[in-house]
Amino acid sequence: MALDALAATRAIAAHITLKGRFSSAPDFGGRRQVPTLYNRIQGRNLERLAALSDGIFAVAMTLLVLDLHIPTAAQVHNEGELLGALCAMGPQWLTYGMSFLTLGIFWAGQQTQLNQLGEGSRDLTWIHLGFLFSITLMPLSTRLLAEFIAYRLALGIYWLNIFVPGAMLYWSWAYATRANLIKSDTPDEVRGSICRRILIAQSLYAAGAALCFFSNWISIAVIVLVQLNYAIAPRLTRARG
Repeated sequence: MALDALAATRAIAAHITLKGRFSSAPDFGGRRQVPTLYNRIQGRNLERLAALSDGIFAVAMTLLVLDLHIPTAAQVHNEGELLGALCAMGPQWLTYGMSFLTLGIFWAGQQTQLNQLGEGSRDLTWIHLGFLFSITLMPLSTRLLAEFIAYRLALGIYWLNIFVPGAMLYWSWAYATRANLIKSDTPDEVRGSICRRILIAQSLYAAGAALCFFSNWISIAVIVLVQLNYAIAPRLTRARG
């Protein structure tokens, strides 16, 4: 009898050991917790994230130009009227150029981050999906500013559509640093320069947007200069060297 009890005890212990190996969580009240294995393997492929990002940026850039409303034939009867109608589209041309630069800068910034990562994660994927969500709103804020370019509220909403993607990219890099997702051969100066670039750029954008309390046109001019600096100035520096 004692031997039977000992054998039964060993069988129960072996069952518990095997259950612990193949179960992701213990049972509580006969119900097993949701396994966490899927969350650990989700979002590892950075190539899929980059491909999705390329598609969304391409669509957003295309929507910008499709939203330009050219004059109709019924409105134009001679060369002078056509020229006047095209000049009247000035706010549309301006905001189109601003937003195309904005999207180009954010696309380059995201690709720079992805190129420095060794692998992805579930949380990182959702941070970038949030970033892409803000990118899809760019044609909307662009159209709003084009229609109401003299209104501070329209400019404020447009600036917010610049701030949110920048904040999401900063969050992405900070999370990747904490989670050790960055490639081991990435130099320390590169790790720090990415965060500094985002902080400096967003500070300049915020300063430019704040100038709308004096003049929307001055504010827009400063934002464009900031964009041109990040899109062109580093290339000119390398050319001189």
